[in-house]
Amino acid sequence: MNRIFYIIGKSSSGKDSVYKRLLSELKLTPIVLYTTRPMRENEQEGREYHFVSRDCFEKMKSSGDVIEERKYNTVHGEWIYFTARNSIDIKRGSCLGIGTLESYVKIRENFGSAVVPIYIEVEDGLRLSRALERERLEAMPKYAELCRRFLADSEDFSEENIKSAGIEKRFSNDGAMEDCISEITEYINEILAKS
Repeated sequence: MNRIFYIIGKSSSGKDSVYKRLLSELKLTPIVLYTTRPMRENEQEGREYHFVSRDCFEKMKSSGDVIEERKYNTVHGEWIYFTARNSIDIKRGSCLGIGTLESYVKIRENFGSAVVPIYIEVEDGLRLSRALERERLEAMPKYAELCRRFLADSEDFSEENIKSAGIEKRFSNDGAMEDCISEITEYINEILAKS
């Protein structure tokens, strides 16, 4: 059975780095989500996201192509992130996605037990430090947005919400990222071997 491995975690938990490494090391098809937010430095259309206009999102939604969506009122206006039906083709093989706890729940509602959560945790102080370091590298740092995301994560990833989503296994990324990636790779390979 093909699987959808779905990476989730608070902002600055290392999800993007883990995602990129797993894609390069495992034979998994990437799930590329859509967003209406502007492209960041070093991002590329179709790699991190499909960057679309609000009108494009509305057309896709009205035609039934949107599986799940999340809207964020940021200091730069409303940004929408969404998964379209053409983002996931489980018939071609096992997939790897990345998103929020809410998006994981919606994907699981559509694909059932084929969806496997990969929940990455980082201690909040370390996570905030990493977020600040990353934001400082941007040409135009958006510290207010960083703070909004950090605070929203506490609510979005409450223990109650994690439990309600049925997430039991957690992967710590407090230490060396190599250790976290190695543990996740072993976990994925075990699941694929049983499928």
